[in-house]
Amino acid sequence: MILQLLTGGVLLGCVYGLVSMGLSLIYGVMGIVNFAHGALVMLAMYVSYWLNTYVGLDPVLGTPLIALIMFGFGMMLYKLVISRVLKGPFLARMLVTFGLSIFFINMAQFLWSPDYRNIQGAISKGTFMLGSVFIELPKLVASIGSLIVAALIYWFLRKTKTGLAIQAISIDRSAASLMGINLEKLNAIAFGIGIACAGAAGSLLASYYYIFPDVGTMFGLVALVAVALGGFGSTEGALIGAILIGIIETLGGFYIGPEYKYALIFLSYVLIVIVRPKGLMGWGAD
Repeated sequence: MILQLLTGGVLLGCVYGLVSMGLSLIYGVMGIVNFAHGALVMLAMYVSYWLNTYVGLDPVLGTPLIALIMFGFGMMLYKLVISRVLKGPFLARMLVTFGLSIFFINMAQFLWSPDYRNIQGAISKGTFMLGSVFIELPKLVASIGSLIVAALIYWFLRKTKTGLAIQAISIDRSAASLMGINLEKLNAIAFGIGIACAGAAGSLLASYYYIFPDVGTMFGLVALVAVALGGFGSTEGALIGAILIGIIETLGGFYIGPEYKYALIFLSYVLIVIVRPKGLMGWGAD
């Protein structure tokens, strides 16, 4: 039983990890806690749903397209909204993203009603046994897809000039600017990549998760805890923190009760940051 729970926790944590990596990247580069991140996961799930309904595009196969759409939407959002408050007080930046979250959720309720929807006939259906472990194929595919996207983000940040420049901004914005790095351009790219992570996660989740206007709220909160746990600004730490949270959620939901699992997640975070206030691998932006 314990192996079954651990497997389920890791599979869940991988998807949490992709959401968390995008959130961590945005904070690391711009010092913004994006409270709209969960709502953007929800929007991506709806985009995936409508593409499946009208075009027949499977949510798993459509993940690259959804990520690209959300990347463009993220860059537009940065240009129109985020860039205008970037130099303002931290509270102003926080309230803007919180306001965007409320706007997106209410927009979804207005456009698509609060009804629950799901995608029928996704290619990743069914279950199988691996030894003594019962594995749901949709969750396995979503976790593998999340890890692939996470690996691509890691490669981009470590092996490309643009990625290295983004990391330089995260470490020291002033020094990066003095070295000739275009902060505004890379801010937009980093924000777009962060939202693309939310988009990819939303598309993968849409293959097996119910879709409704408030679906992204808990994903956003859990991602925020994962980022804080792993260390604000550390994409690797966010992934590790998310997997830990997935395991804690699964074990807690089974042994203590599903109604207490989120309380256990936040309690675990409090206990860990008492020992390591900056998280497991945090560095972050000033």
